[in-house]
Amino acid sequence: MYIRPFDPWRSRLCTCPFKYTLNPYTGCDHACVYCYITGYIPKAFRVRVKEDLLPKLEKELRRFDKRHIIALSYSSDPYPTIERELGITRKVLELFRRYDIRCLLLTKSDMFERDLDILRELRCAIGITVTTADERKAKLLEPNAPPPKARIRALKKAWREGIPVYARIDPVIPFYTWEDFDKTLDALSFVRHITVSTLKLRPDIRARMRAKFPELMEKLETLYTERHEGYLYIRRDMRFKILEEARRKIEAKGITFGSCREGYYSWPTCDGSHLVP
Repeated sequence: MYIRPFDPWRSRLCTCPFKYTLNPYTGCDHACVYCYITGYIPKAFRVRVKEDLLPKLEKELRRFDKRHIIALSYSSDPYPTIERELGITRKVLELFRRYDIRCLLLTKSDMFERDLDILRELRCAIGITVTTADERKAKLLEPNAPPPKARIRALKKAWREGIPVYARIDPVIPFYTWEDFDKTLDALSFVRHITVSTLKLRPDIRARMRAKFPELMEKLETLYTERHEGYLYIRRDMRFKILEEARRKIEAKGITFGSCREGYYSWPTCDGSHLVP
């Protein structure tokens, strides 16, 4: 089965409404330093095509309960570099249109702009992740992803075409991306919903962060005193202070707020799925 219920390891901190997820590719070549998929996908930063995806997916869609949402994608970006050549995600979207599937699209790419002709005919909401609006920092954190300006420009085009749009500011990293939060929020002030999540550490993520940001990690690691489901979290008082300030600033702009796996507040959903028609 390529369409699966979204269940992030039965996390007690996940507050997502019920939905399904589909990853058109295996692996992701954005190679983000903080990426969590290296913990469970071998050769996670090398993108692979799934065998017979399209014919098998069409069979699944014929039986799919159209009341539910399919999210693209959480384990791999639906727009890796090879999508420009292969167009597999575009073909998936064409199938969604044929079968009238409700879709929640999330990406770190601007390539979805190519597919707006299909997306504007779908019952969908489009979201981008922008960790920071600072182009230099973003390049260090997400070396192979398109720059934030390109993502935001493409999302603004979708918004102007009347498609519901949302964003994730994720992960928030104290002493680093948190310093740019106001600038990042200002750049996204046209969206209808923003989800915020703090950096969470596992051994693989920690090792990459130490290798690339040794001075930053010397300050950061002293804050990581809580453990939840295999991850180290920033201690609760500081984490909630960040989330509360982020929520206040977001809601002051008339944007709804969500948090991801924080044990904090979200309304009306954590993930923006309430935007899908």
